[in-house]
Amino acid sequence: MKSEKLFQNIDCLEISGDLNAEVSGIEFDSRNVVLNSVFVAQRGVHADGHKFIETAIEKGAAVIVCEEFPAELEKNVTYIKVADSNKVLGELASAFYNFPTSKMKVVGVTGTNGKTSIATLLYRLFLNLGYKVGLISTISYKINETGETASHTTPDALKIQKLMAAMVDEGCEFCFMEVSSHAIHQQRISGIHFAGGIFTNITHDHLDYHETFAEYVKVKKAFFDNLPAEAFAVTNIDDKNGMVMLQNTHAQKYTYSVWKMADFRCKVLEPHFDGMLLNMAGHEIWTRFVGKFNAANLLAVYAAAICLGQNEDEVLTQISRLEPVNGRFETIRSNDGKLAIVDYAHTPDAIKNVLAAVTEIRTRNEQVITVVGAGGDRDKTKRPKMAKEALLASDKVILTSDNPRTENPAQIIKDMEAGVESQFRNKVISIENRKEAIKTAVFLARPGDIILVAGKGHENYQEINGVKHHFDDKEVIKEFFGIE
Repeated sequence: MKSEKLFQNIDCLEISGDLNAEVSGIEFDSRNVVLNSVFVAQRGVHADGHKFIETAIEKGAAVIVCEEFPAELEKNVTYIKVADSNKVLGELASAFYNFPTSKMKVVGVTGTNGKTSIATLLYRLFLNLGYKVGLISTISYKINETGETASHTTPDALKIQKLMAAMVDEGCEFCFMEVSSHAIHQQRISGIHFAGGIFTNITHDHLDYHETFAEYVKVKKAFFDNLPAEAFAVTNIDDKNGMVMLQNTHAQKYTYSVWKMADFRCKVLEPHFDGMLLNMAGHEIWTRFVGKFNAANLLAVYAAAICLGQNEDEVLTQISRLEPVNGRFETIRSNDGKLAIVDYAHTPDAIKNVLAAVTEIRTRNEQVITVVGAGGDRDKTKRPKMAKEALLASDKVILTSDNPRTENPAQIIKDMEAGVESQFRNKVISIENRKEAIKTAVFLARPGDIILVAGKGHENYQEINGVKHHFDDKEVIKEFFGIE
């Protein structure tokens, strides 16, 4: 592609050099630069791409996009100054791949909890409705039935546009994607034309990155502020910040709720451990999902499908056939009647929601034993709150390791123990080794008891000192249950 065409819609502050060059691709990592690449120098969290401009040129970069020119300019290189390299990367990637998101309907799902479930269930729903569909989620990136394991909740802007282009090539009409707060703040979604956005909720998380909860809310809101007028914005008004998200959006506004009057409503009629009977939009349907938080997720799926012009009866029929997402309230029963629940819950609110679902169904004749840890190198302030939420709705709690990453797991557990009030100390055990913690929970459980293993869900690894070791909560539970 000619650089002139590539940059025709980019807001350039200053240009030095020839814009008539033929470019072979776009890169933001100097290690990937090849002859005639466009190198975009980004100011990242851990590194400044401006320091690698010289390396990129040595490897053959023909065009340099940056926020400030180097002290010395090479004669045969074109330099383009922009206000925000992060934003421009997405716009350039979109142009390079011929604007793929203008050729299908892309729906973004954002919020602290529920993003993976809603995006994945929308993907499955539309596949079942007969469409070709793409998915970008925490678990995987999918193009119709084929896919790859995800590296990030929301990948970098270059990867996103490449994926979207591949989706268009395969005939996809829709793409459902998780939109993380990091991705919004770092402009990874720049260049995407969204047909709609869904807000799930916002609770205590990622304050290691955003520093304050107000800033976290502001970043999430920015996604909706930037939606086009022809898009739809669906928000959960059961969350106190639900309507905040819609304050300045130009998109068409819709609300959903399992508690209040809203455009889309749902009520749990009968909760069970193998599913629940719902009244959704005035119709009774049985689903294989459990808990009000899952009822809210399914309602968001229904709302988005209707906003995308789908038939109500067909949507409700297909929702009743959907199965839970891997590692989200996934149940395993032992031969002697113990019930284990594996869930990705890794925030105070998520733990509260999962245990609330358990409380709705339990008879009080059984124990609830919760195994929970907190990730290392992440928001430390949520750790005591996670322990507190687990204790409020459990008979016993085992604090353990999650993904300690580069932190000392013993210190992470100590941070969680700070949330243990004196009256709860007799029902808390701290076991650093996660496998031993799960083994202990199974040993303590009697037939009929409920074991919640929270935090890792679908993950099949444990990251310790920067190294990923195979570890799957479900496999460990089955081992100690003595089942295949």
